[in-house]
This record gives sequence, C-alpha cells and structure tokens, in this order.
Amino acid sequence: MKILVAVDGSKFALHAVKYAAKLVAQLQPGKHSITLLSVHDDTGLGHAKAFVGNETVADYLREISEKELKPARKLLDAAGIHHDMVQRTGHVAKEILDCAQKGKFDLVVLGSKGRGAIADLLIGSVAQRVLAAAQQPVLLVK
Repeated sequence: MKILVAVDGSKFALHAVKYAAKLVAQLQPGKHSITLLSVHDDTGLGHAKAFVGNETVADYLREISEKELKPARKLLDAAGIHHDMVQRTGHVAKEILDCAQKGKFDLVVLGSKGRGAIADLLIGSVAQRVLAAAQQPVLLVK
C-alpha cells in the first residue's frame, strides 16, 4: 500500500503522520510505503518574486517545507518506517490531488484542519476539497 500524507506543520498534520505510521506498523512489514508531501501556494508571492527573484522565493519555500517536514520525518525515523518526501508549490488541494493521482497512491491521509482556520472559513478547507475530488480513499485524522 502506498500512502500519501500531506504535511503543513500543524498539529493535525502530525496526528495524520502518527496514524499513517501506526497503520503501516500493523500491516505486513516491508510492503508499504509512506510519502510525505509539503505544498506551498506561491500565488501571493508574485511581488516578492519581482524584487528578490524566483530562485530566492523557491529557496524560501523549500526552507519552510523542510522545517514543516522535520517533525514528521523524525517520527517516522524513530518508528523505523521508510519514507519519501515530495515538495511542491501551487494550489494546495490541486497539488495534493495531482501527486496522489500521478504517484498512484492507494490512500491519502490528511489532518482534519491545517494551519489557517480563518482561511478555511473564507475559501474552504483543503481537506474538504481533496475529499470531494480524490479518486482514491482519503482518511481525515483529528
């Protein structure tokens, strides 16, 4: 089973990683994998790109992703679970869905809430969008 876990640095995302790790530990060893996915929307950074350049913004987003992935990686390393990481930029829900589809994942695991509760009220939650559009099962973890 290939499991994709979206990570955004929130406590809910870390709960999702813990749950995915527990699930993999209960399944037959060695036949399952976890991929951690970090996505950052760079739409609002157009002005910053104009002043500091695309490469500087990309480096900045990469640093944020690595910081957000660190606790999840630490947890999986401690559990002895092999994992991969993917970092993307773009519309968060669309990138999660695209990664899940192109990577042929069997399950997508998400925290039930992310970093931005106010943004969720205004534009709808990433979890709701992924749940509605995913072609594979989606597990929301509180």
